[in-house]
Amino acid sequence: MKHLIKATLATATLALAAIPAHAADGVITYKTDQDFDDVTFGLENAIIEAGLVIDHVSHTGDMLERTRGDVGSDVTIFQHADIYSFCSAAVSRKVMEADPMNVVFCPYDVFVMQLPDSEDVVVGFREYPEGPMQDVQKMLDDIVKSALGTE
Repeated sequence: MKHLIKATLATATLALAAIPAHAADGVITYKTDQDFDDVTFGLENAIIEAGLVIDHVSHTGDMLERTRGDVGSDVTIFQHADIYSFCSAAVSRKVMEADPMNVVFCPYDVFVMQLPDSEDVVVGFREYPEGPMQDVQKMLDDIVKSALGTE
C-alpha cells in the first residue's frame, strides 16, 4: 500500500509541475528542477521547431549582476535570468488584423530564471487579453511545454 501511495504522489507531483501558476500580476509560470542550461537549450529548440526565429536574447541576470556595484547594490537577484524575444508572422498577422493595436504586444517574450540558492528554474510569459491575443498565449504555452517536455 505504501508503494501505491508513493507512486500516486509521484504522479501527482509530475502533473502539478506541468500546471501553470497564474500569478496575480498576470504572468504564467512553470517551475522545473531541470538545469538552467538544459531549459534554455530546450526553449531555443522549441522556438525553432515551431518555425520561429529568435530575434533577441536578453541576458538580464548577467546585466544586473555586472552592474549591481555600479548602482550601489550588493543584492544578487538572479542566479540566471534570460529573456527570449521572437515573433510569429502568421499569429501576429491574425491578431493585428483583428486589432492593429495588438502591435504593442510584439515581439513575444519568454523568460527563464533561477533565483540564488534555488534548485528550481522558472519559465514564464505574460498573460494576454481575452480575444485574439489568446492565440499568442496558447502559442507561448505550447512552446514552454515543449521546452520542458511536458506537452
